[in-house]
Amino acid sequence: MESYTFVADEKARIDKWVSDRGEWSRSQVQEWIKTGVLLVNGTAVKPNYKLQLGDEIEVNIPEAVELEVLPEQISLDIVYEDEDVIVVNKPRGMVVHPAAGHTSGTLVNALLGHCDDLSGINGVKRPGIVHRIDKDTTGLLMVAKNDLAHESLASQLKDKTIKREYIALVHGELVHELGTIEAPIGRDTNDRQRMTVTDRNAKEAVTHFRLLERYKDFTLVECKLETGRTHQIRVHMRYIGHSLAGDPKYGPRRTIDLGGQALHAATLGFYHPRTKLWMEFEAPLPEDFKAELAKLDKIEKTR
Repeated sequence: MESYTFVADEKARIDKWVSDRGEWSRSQVQEWIKTGVLLVNGTAVKPNYKLQLGDEIEVNIPEAVELEVLPEQISLDIVYEDEDVIVVNKPRGMVVHPAAGHTSGTLVNALLGHCDDLSGINGVKRPGIVHRIDKDTTGLLMVAKNDLAHESLASQLKDKTIKREYIALVHGELVHELGTIEAPIGRDTNDRQRMTVTDRNAKEAVTHFRLLERYKDFTLVECKLETGRTHQIRVHMRYIGHSLAGDPKYGPRRTIDLGGQALHAATLGFYHPRTKLWMEFEAPLPEDFKAELAKLDKIEKTR
């Protein structure tokens, strides 16, 4: 059980105030209020209760009910595999791990169908999953096959020694050849389905970018992650005025029709958990991404 205690510092609706202080939706908070998970001054209240200064809010979140995850025979593009790790080239449209609404057809279902010796360190919801990429992002993902590998890869992520480079097509003609975006990312309080650059309940986020090719109205860039926040590249590129093509969640509604954002995890490097040797993998752009680039008018470089 996770427990949180807050002290109200303003007069506001309880559901909105609490949701602004964690990665929880207002509907989730309202459900907690109705079921007695959330109390104010030790007493149950209604979802529209207006907080008074100094009110003590206690939230005791019960353990999540584990989803039953079944093995499925789904074809995988396996770039590398040994007794410790698997590196997969994930296709567009595949969810990485099961969640409400996505209990089948995920990468985890496919992995369980492929082998039965995945790391269990993250519980049955996300066996072997060390990091993830968005449903509509393509490219390389590493998976741990045992706890030793999981702990090593997770530690490398924390220490920022994992190499993760993405290819992205963004709206607009980027002026700078390269740069670094250092801006904290947190939940968007106006839309809980989105992240945003903010100093409120945010975490450090750093993205390095390098221009690869200029097109009329678009730019192809390489983005290197120093941190790995939810939707980090999508949020950071939007922040500097160059939203990803094919990404109406963070960009314009009128964009390329790719069935998802033009973002590909092209390079992945890490130290092997057992041998400690550096390993690096590359995945070519998917055919749909290349097809969209072929439609664009390239701007020739000038000296």
